[in-house]
Amino acid sequence: MNGTGQVLEAAVIPIFVIAIFGILMRRWNWLTEEADQSLLKVTVNLLTPALILDSVLKNDALRDYNNIVLPPLIGFATVVFGIGCAFALKRFMRFDRQLVFPTFAVCVGFYNYGYVPVPLVNAVFHDGNTLGVLFVHNVGVDIALWTVGLYVLNAGQVKLGWKRLLNPPLLVIFAALIVNFFGWNKYIPQWFLTAAKMLGQCSIPMGLILIGATIADHMHELPASTGWPTIIWGCVIRLALVPVFFVIAAKFLPISLELKRIMVIQAAMPSAVFPIVMAKHYGGDSPTALRVVLGTSIVGLLTIPLWIKLGILWVGL
Repeated sequence: MNGTGQVLEAAVIPIFVIAIFGILMRRWNWLTEEADQSLLKVTVNLLTPALILDSVLKNDALRDYNNIVLPPLIGFATVVFGIGCAFALKRFMRFDRQLVFPTFAVCVGFYNYGYVPVPLVNAVFHDGNTLGVLFVHNVGVDIALWTVGLYVLNAGQVKLGWKRLLNPPLLVIFAALIVNFFGWNKYIPQWFLTAAKMLGQCSIPMGLILIGATIADHMHELPASTGWPTIIWGCVIRLALVPVFFVIAAKFLPISLELKRIMVIQAAMPSAVFPIVMAKHYGGDSPTALRVVLGTSIVGLLTIPLWIKLGILWVGL
């Protein structure tokens, strides 16, 4: 699926439509804030691990040592690069409060690495191996989130969140990688793999609905006449400057085909939603986070298929 219109219609628009349903469900009180914690626990502790098992077990690409070691390093490095771009351009930006910039830097540095790229990888490349490598890549992004991201957001005033890395999805990734690498998956009964596949297929829509509900909770913080520079700079860095680096790196780095594909998909990604929650709980600026996330997500409807098309053609995928 290389056509820009095909990517937009078959992969990008459905993702945003499901998130909009999450916004509407919150507005209509079908999905209450009280229900969020239960649904989030089900998604994080059951549905996402099931998707990981379905993607990693019997994955030939993850029997390659390079596809186990390099993806987390790439994930960590690309996040640090995005945050670094914000700091490099800081002198050209004017923020009304000192609190705003660290939140801005974290938001433009962290791209959506879960619920948006997962269905895009499946829709664009139609293979099971790339999705498994994506989950390994995301380990590095998670490490960057709770170390570099938390440090920048709080200027080093809050301890790094190493304990948050010990979550069910990460533990399942490590366990599944070991089982797959040594070929022990042949001992796993088919009924278990079928159940994991069925549960895993629920994780993406559930996650997107929760993202929409989270955005709806913070919509009242968005209006501000002074917020446009934040939105514009966020789109320039996240959707224009950083993708150039990603695509160039995917073209010239000596990495696997699967990892090149992941870098092209991640090049097109808008800012991740989770920094909105981080900003709220760790002393950041929630309105700034919301503006960057919403701004890059809306503009991303146009830029995502363009970057994917450009990346596939130029990298040779």
